Amino acid sequence: MATEPTTALLERAPVSAPTRATAVYATALDYWALTKPEVNFLVLITTTAAFYLASSNGAVRFLTLIHTLVGTLFVASGAGALNQFLERSFDAKMRRTVRRSVAAGRVSPVNALFFGISLSVAGVSYLAALNILTALLAGLTLLSYLLLYTPLKRVTPLCTLVGAIPGAAPPLIGWAAARGQLNAAAWVLYILVFLWQFPHFMAIAWMYRDDYARAGYHVLPTQASRNRFVGWQSFVCSLALVPIALIPSVTGGSGAVYSVGAVLLSLVFLYFSGRFAFHRSNITARQLLASSIFYLPLLFALLVLDKR
Repeated sequence: MATEPTTALLERAPVSAPTRATAVYATALDYWALTKPEVNFLVLITTTAAFYLASSNGAVRFLTLIHTLVGTLFVASGAGALNQFLERSFDAKMRRTVRRSVAAGRVSPVNALFFGISLSVAGVSYLAALNILTALLAGLTLLSYLLLYTPLKRVTPLCTLVGAIPGAAPPLIGWAAARGQLNAAAWVLYILVFLWQFPHFMAIAWMYRDDYARAGYHVLPTQASRNRFVGWQSFVCSLALVPIALIPSVTGGSGAVYSVGAVLLSLVFLYFSGRFAFHRSNITARQLLASSIFYLPLLFALLVLDKR
């Protein structure tokens, strides 16, 4: 009889150990999802490309690049976590976001807040060790995203314009980290990402328009002006990308390979934007979204590969 408690503990051990491990793994995944890794992927791509393009004579300081990416990732991850903290009650009303870790209650709001603040402060501080301009850009991006764009989504469809300003900042951060200053070439990269965001987000807003409306978001205007608004933001911005994408070739920053590739990519993107603008449906929106996801990384990859 005296050995029964010990025997019982031994019998339960194989069950409790994997259960604890599974719980830890699930919690880690929840915190990982808080950082919005799918968004961070594009952030890191554009930051890396800008850093390389800003490097003199192609001499990339890889250690500085790694530091830049770590700091940028921390800030972007902190922004994602804080955004989900601020929007937790609205996320719970949307089918697309109801299973997010804070909205679903798997991560407490307090923990999400602490996690987001910790990552954000660590990221900005980390970038400050590189140079003040890089840290300043990252800090302003974080604050404008959280304090301007996030609340404006429940006020006006112009939130897209406001959100595109910090959303296009990663190339500036990468450029500033490499050179310690910004020039016209850096702002061309900024404009490319700035314009790209409008058709990209219009596709998402259209696909989940009922979800957004259910949660009280005003990312699209009323029915009377919705079609014109969506068409303008998707097609016109995609059209503007065609000449803007060719500026690096005109200024001598890239060669013929980039020129041909940029024209082809921009025309394909314009085609899907036009289809969506004039024949709005979930199918054309999904096609536009897919093309936007390919367009930006491929365009920046061509810039890097054909740099002069």
